[in-house]
Formats: sequence, structure tokens, C-alpha cells
Amino acid sequence: MGGREKGFTLIELIVVVAIIGILATIAVPAMRNAPIRAKEAALKADLYTLRSCIDQFHGDRGRWPTSLEELVSLGYLRKIPVDPITGSADTWVVVYAEVSGEETEKEQEAGPGIIDVHSGAEGIALDGTRYADW
Repeated sequence: MGGREKGFTLIELIVVVAIIGILATIAVPAMRNAPIRAKEAALKADLYTLRSCIDQFHGDRGRWPTSLEELVSLGYLRKIPVDPITGSADTWVVVYAEVSGEETEKEQEAGPGIIDVHSGAEGIALDGTRYADW
């Protein structure tokens, strides 16, 4: 019969491979920062949760919690989250309320309370800010 056989020519295959190479070259730099972006998003969510629990504790009990462990023991958190940047639950940096003479007796008994929490990570985020300032 003699007609042309079905299949791809070498030129067609080279064009397809070139197009795939160009697309991969564009996609790889965008994907390189994806794990860092994911860790930063997890850090923001953890900080929001911790701060929200601290505020709920204050609203319920009329005083600030004295430790993050107190939030866990009283059921505000299931466990202290792991800082996704440092990989440890022990690196959170807590900010205590300033002591003044106006505390109630209950607040003075409990000791200084935590009013805020930050990451203990040393690095700089993709947006140029320090993790410790979040």
C-alpha cells in the first residue's frame, strides 16, 4: 500500500520537549519557596490561635495566664503547638504584662501574666520582616 506510517516526527518530539523544558524553567523558581511559605502560614495560624486563647483566658478568668502550659492544663489548648520555623514547642517567646500597683489580689497571687507571644526563630521572612516581630 505504501502510505505514510502513523507516528510523530523527530521535529515534533523536539518541539514538545522544548515546550516542557520552558514551562519547567518557569515553574521551578516559583515552587522553590513553597515550603517556606507553608511554614510561614502555619506560624501565622499558630500565633493567631495562641493569642486568641490568651485573650479568651483573660476574658473568662479576669487575669492573664502565667504560662502557656496553664492554657493547656485548663483546656484552652490541646497542646502547645510546635513553632514551624524552629521545629520546637519550647522556643515561643512570651511577653508578660507590666506589673503595676493596680492588680487585684487574684492577679497578684498568680504572678505576672502572659499578654502576647512571638516566635523564637532568628530568621527573616520572605516579606523581609523578622519572625520574632510577628
